Amino acid sequence: MEDYIISCSSTADLSKEHFEKIGVHYVCFHFMIDGKTYPDDLGQSVPFDKFYHMMAEGAMTSTSQVNIDEFVEYFGKMLDEGKDILHVELSSGLSGSYNSACAAAEMLREKYPGRKIYIVDSLGASSGYGLIMHTMARKRAEGMGIDELHSWVEKNKLKLHHWFFSTDLKYYVRGGRVSKTAGFFGSLLSICPMLNMDKAGHLIPRAKIRTKKRAIRDIVDRMEAHAEGGLDYSGECFISQSDFLEDAKEVARLVEERFPKLNGKVLINSIGTTIGSHTGPGTIALFFWGEERVD
Repeated sequence: MEDYIISCSSTADLSKEHFEKIGVHYVCFHFMIDGKTYPDDLGQSVPFDKFYHMMAEGAMTSTSQVNIDEFVEYFGKMLDEGKDILHVELSSGLSGSYNSACAAAEMLREKYPGRKIYIVDSLGASSGYGLIMHTMARKRAEGMGIDELHSWVEKNKLKLHHWFFSTDLKYYVRGGRVSKTAGFFGSLLSICPMLNMDKAGHLIPRAKIRTKKRAIRDIVDRMEAHAEGGLDYSGECFISQSDFLEDAKEVARLVEERFPKLNGKVLINSIGTTIGSHTGPGTIALFFWGEERVD
């Protein structure tokens, strides 16, 4: 079997153990909370429950992407081992990290002319991006070579659907995605905005759902409408959540009940500290394969 490395960033929001099990490398973004900077290392430095508790208590957060020098160092170690690299990065619609990875790869191609370095814009985020990496790892294990896998991910990445809702709008107000007025009345009326990822990898508001209970039903309805095969969907399904585990379990239960041909149980992950710095606690995201995103 062809020997090469599949790589991504920590913003794919799988667990450290999951990445190790499927043999996918990752590079860490960074976040700051209460003035101290940490690597976004999948909850190792700051456990997720502590992180979201600090946010709920009013701690201010910020994030920084992987810069060119960090990518050069990260990729260089793999290239020094004689490995080719297929790296998939967080959506360019959310971060400049894809451009940094491309710039680093271009520099390294001059130093390692015999090595292949592919950089892919996932046009995804969190465990949707993670589901892409999980699927790629399986295809590599089945014998798919780096060139074929690169073509596959470029062809299929827009078929990965991202739907999510949040019950706390103050973090969206803080980030400028929701006005202060809309945030005030939305919270007063228990509005849960339903968003998804468009074909350019941007987060787009799609609906305003009244109450969390209805939002939970609505997000599963959207999976039925968009999943490959509808109720006969036989692919995998991931969820990510930010300090919202019990409600995430309810979404998973409804998905497993409605889609009897699902490939295994729904996997529930934590939204990591980079993505979570912008969503705050109280968010649930649902990811599955479907028709290609066209808007």
